[in-house]
Amino acid sequence: METLQEKIKRLPPDLQKEVSDFVDFLLEKRKRESRGKLTLSWKGKLKEYREKYTSVELQKKALDWID
Repeated sequence: METLQEKIKRLPPDLQKEVSDFVDFLLEKRKRESRGKLTLSWKGKLKEYREKYTSVELQKKALDWID
């Protein structure tokens, strides 16, 4: 079975460049998508603020902490 690298080598240089550009695009897309993924790793870490703030106040406070 022919490998991807072998297939790419059979392409003319202009198409090899196109493949390279497409791979760069996919890598950048993956990087952007992984940055945007939300996790619940923080779950339960704000318990101490439950009685101090409403959910809206806590959202505003969290934005202040980020800046």
